[in-house]
Amino acid sequence: MSKKVLLLAICILSITVQAQDLTFEEYNPTSTLVVPGNIVNQAKFPFIDVHGHQYRMPTQDLAPVIAAMDTLNMGIMVNLSGRSGENLKKSVQNIADHYPNRFVVFANIDFSEVGSTGWTEKTVAQLEKDVQNGARGLKIYKSLGLRYNDTQGNRVTVDDSRLDPIWAKCGELGIPVLIHTADPKPFWDEFDADNERWLELKTRPRRKRGEDNPAPWETLIAEQHRMFKKHPNTTFINAHMGWYANNLPKLSQLLDEMPNMNVGIGAIIAELGRQPRQAKAFFIKYQDRILFGKDSWKPEEFPTYFRVLESDDEYFPYHKKYHAFWAMYGLDLPDDVLKKVYYKNALRIVPGLDKTLFPE
Repeated sequence: MSKKVLLLAICILSITVQAQDLTFEEYNPTSTLVVPGNIVNQAKFPFIDVHGHQYRMPTQDLAPVIAAMDTLNMGIMVNLSGRSGENLKKSVQNIADHYPNRFVVFANIDFSEVGSTGWTEKTVAQLEKDVQNGARGLKIYKSLGLRYNDTQGNRVTVDDSRLDPIWAKCGELGIPVLIHTADPKPFWDEFDADNERWLELKTRPRRKRGEDNPAPWETLIAEQHRMFKKHPNTTFINAHMGWYANNLPKLSQLLDEMPNMNVGIGAIIAELGRQPRQAKAFFIKYQDRILFGKDSWKPEEFPTYFRVLESDDEYFPYHKKYHAFWAMYGLDLPDDVLKKVYYKNALRIVPGLDKTLFPE
């Protein structure tokens, strides 16, 4: 055997061994299944994204954002990162100066001083000012329950009684509270072959939590639900479907128990896309309680949402393997349900949105 032939054989053997040694992280085959279907690049109806983030809005050039919104058929973006005080006023002014009917902002609260003298009263007063200055709602980040401790070093729970005046004030002012509590339950589960989020936790290990870090998942979710029930006159939008998009029978029970709770679909479309028949029935039943939201501002990912909600396509790819290694299926929602999810529910729940941007 000549040296050239020997080297060629070695190269072929090396490539074969490497291919056989693929890790799960690397394995991402192209499907050979041939089924009809098309990417849906633009929503069928103009929509409101109730879970948007534009962190630089006080000074940001909004023209590129508007250009991308127009390609998607997004009518209004709700910027949940409105912050408070002067930063919020600057964002509202930037919107008013350039695109007064295409953006709104929600206020935020810093819970780091809970327990200090007069904190509750000062926080409620600032919230009132923020609403007077243009905030259309209140966004609560997952850090409440996970990160904040009071001045005595104790974890501030989601249903801490010292926060009750905040939720009551939102009800009085007629603004919704969009709240994100905890994270997907598998982040608290054993990191092993049975964990459906194994790939995400392997590639992003900082997301893994101990069983009681800082509290069990069930404890955090129960705190949120107690808070909802304690404030029936306040409208809540539970971000990420309250992490029950993978258990719609349970979510149905919760919606029936808490008529003031609505849900947003940000970052959980992969859960809906793998159960199209059950998800479609859920959307039809709770069509007045579900709002469109994306969460991260990545325009190239919106078509997955449109395709899942609008089409009857089968077995098409999701945009992030680490979130979902399974394929998607379309729910083929009726137009009247789509309109409610895309914009009608948001127009009813979020005050002051421009209704002329949307069909009747």
